[in-house]
Amino acid sequence: MVKFDVLTAVAAPLLRANVDTDAIIPSREMKSVSKTGLAAGLFAGWRYTQIGGRQPDPGFVLNQPAYAGAQVLLAGENFGCGSSREHAAWALLEFGIRAIVAPSFSPIFRMNCVRNGMLPVCLPAATIAAIAESVAIAPQARRVTVDLVRQVVSGPDGAVHPFAIDPESRDMLLEGLDAIDLTLTQRGAIEAFTAADRALRPWIYVLQ
Repeated sequence: MVKFDVLTAVAAPLLRANVDTDAIIPSREMKSVSKTGLAAGLFAGWRYTQIGGRQPDPGFVLNQPAYAGAQVLLAGENFGCGSSREHAAWALLEFGIRAIVAPSFSPIFRMNCVRNGMLPVCLPAATIAAIAESVAIAPQARRVTVDLVRQVVSGPDGAVHPFAIDPESRDMLLEGLDAIDLTLTQRGAIEAFTAADRALRPWIYVLQ
């Protein structure tokens, strides 16, 4: 998993509430269980002029040249609601999104982000709207910095906005650890427990 520490990038606004995982990656676009090949289907129902087509809709924010190469998504409340499909996080990440800033997230989607190296940041809706307005003046020049080390989002106007994140998620992202890697950081304690348990209950460890 790619580490996340500090990112300064173009930020694209998608300030819609209740964007569900079927809007992020429609089921018709999930043609395999692989983590790759999903970026083309990201927001397919909004990004293209026809269902199943690939003609970009120029009105959709991620198709606009001003927001080309966006790695930060400014979103609305309850982002990632709906089904638990991990494909939604995979599609966003493959497209290039590394951080999503929203007032709230579906808990399952939020954890899928963390476990795939994408940072979910919670800030008030009014703050996100102000950042989006400041960015819109010149998106390519007026970039947003998301700093996980300091736990702040810095807008192009110089305003700094602190955010909270639980220690486990922070460690996973900063160190680039998936769930298994995180468990293995406790290898010493696991091995000590196993040794003590083996001495206490040796019959459990007898091969059948």
